[in-house]
Amino acid sequence: MPTRHADGADQLSAGYTLLLIEDDPGDALLVREYLTDSDRAARLDVAPTLTQALRSELVPDVVLLDLHLPDGHGLGALQQVLDRWPQTAVLVLTGLDDAATATTAVAAGAQDYLVKGQIDDTVLGRTIRYAIHRKRAQNAEQGLRDSRLLANENVRLQRGLLPKPILADPAVRLVSRYVPGRQRALLGGDFYDVVQTADGAVHAVIGDVCGSGPDEAAMGVALRVGWRTLTLAGVPKTERMRLLEDVLVAERPHDGMFATVLGARLDPQRGQVVVTSAGHPPPLIVTRDGAQPVDVRGGLSLGMFPGRGRWHETTIAVPPGAGLLLYTDGAFEGFAADGTRLGEDRFIELATRLATIGDPVAYIDALLAAVQQNDGRHNDDTALLYITHAGP
Repeated sequence: MPTRHADGADQLSAGYTLLLIEDDPGDALLVREYLTDSDRAARLDVAPTLTQALRSELVPDVVLLDLHLPDGHGLGALQQVLDRWPQTAVLVLTGLDDAATATTAVAAGAQDYLVKGQIDDTVLGRTIRYAIHRKRAQNAEQGLRDSRLLANENVRLQRGLLPKPILADPAVRLVSRYVPGRQRALLGGDFYDVVQTADGAVHAVIGDVCGSGPDEAAMGVALRVGWRTLTLAGVPKTERMRLLEDVLVAERPHDGMFATVLGARLDPQRGQVVVTSAGHPPPLIVTRDGAQPVDVRGGLSLGMFPGRGRWHETTIAVPPGAGLLLYTDGAFEGFAADGTRLGEDRFIELATRLATIGDPVAYIDALLAAVQQNDGRHNDDTALLYITHAGP
């Protein structure tokens, strides 16, 4: 009989939860006694059928599985249990003493193969303890491998989303910042790029693929590379938007995916910028006097209504020494110090208040810090691209 405490409770150690899948009440009772004597279980649940076990919401530390059940036999039953609880140590506990079956079961994922009649409380307790530790080590190793794969994927996405600008004019200065949402390690669908063409014009783009995850990030890379190719090929801005929409529609995994995009062509010699917007927030012209949004004639977001979009160019004069600030909606989707949404108006107020900071790097860093001052609840990516020209 199992030993008992003074209060009559089975002597079971706290910490482990076990599920025994066994249709023989006598064998189930014997296992319970062994576990009690070995002081290795805080809780033992018994399921007399495989179906009942698989329907259980229990997440055990160990499953003890008989291979001869009314509704499940052999390695097929084992595979169902392994699929149901991939993070759990699974032990086969059967009356079949067969070396070949034991080898196959362990190769399939069981931690051990125990034969009824050849174990006692000591053997069972030790086997359970070792199985738990081995499974935890395997899970930790798998988690490490997954983390490394995720890190490598992140690096590849960063290369695609955060490119090296193509600039020939040393007077053009770029400052960019990309901050992923707090809850995600991967960068999302925000993207930007800058290239300078042979005529001296500086072309910039910033965009945001709706949603978050690898599909959106991959689409962001595709749109950025597509934009760079079309720009270097000399395709007009409004035509670029149409072709980028064609790329998005052809490549997107579902019809609900769309993207906001803003393209800008800066001509430092003429002191002007030409802007084309596909549903994206307008850029800001930043001077020592403040930050003013560009009055852009917008168009539909790419992919929102394929084939129906019409995009237009807006030409704006840029004062000498002014900067052009492009950003994604993560810049104003965060929360202000009072806990309310920041919003576009208050974001522009922040950009204006900090505009007296003359150094572009210091300005963008200060603006980003102000945007993120209460971002514990903020889970959207934030991209900022600030372009200045040091010419006369």
